[in-house]
Amino acid sequence: MKKYQTVSGDMWDLISYQKLGSCKHMETLINANRDKVGTFIFKAGAKLNLPEIETTKTVQLPPWRR
Repeated sequence: MKKYQTVSGDMWDLISYQKLGSCKHMETLINANRDKVGTFIFKAGAKLNLPEIETTKTVQLPPWRR
């Protein structure tokens, strides 16, 4: 699991977007850092765990191959 040190003003959704690629991973990020669940806006220097996000690639087949 990777680590991230916050900068002043970081929020869950911003960290999720910037470090995990999408705001939709915010719940996963919060669950990986249950000790900080009451924090909404971080001060500089908080250390967070960045969970591994499984990525799936969608392959679009042309109509004649479906």
